[in-house]
Amino acid sequence: MRLGSLERSVMEALWAHPDGMLAQDLADALPSRPAVTTVLTVLVRLSRKGLATRERAGRAHLYRAAAGKDAFVAEAMREALDEAGDVEAAVSRFVGTVSPEVAAALRAALEGRDR
Repeated sequence: MRLGSLERSVMEALWAHPDGMLAQDLADALPSRPAVTTVLTVLVRLSRKGLATRERAGRAHLYRAAAGKDAFVAEAMREALDEAGDVEAAVSRFVGTVSPEVAAALRAALEGRDR
């Protein structure tokens, strides 16, 4: 799932604050300083995409990331592979570009899956 730059900034802030944030606090925390109404619009979109949740906090809502950043990245990687015409070639090319640390993490994950 691709995110626009403001959506990405909002999600980064939510991931950094797992206890949640109010829309006003989010607007104040973002470097671009968007209007609160703009942040609320983005939060509605993120909620519809299943990436953010909200709960009543007095007269406002507290927003949280629906899942951790690692889950989002894993889903984005899966979606990218689903779009590949030749999955084996895409994976091979990807593996050829990663650092030794990432290659070791991939190897460990695959070995753990086989158990």
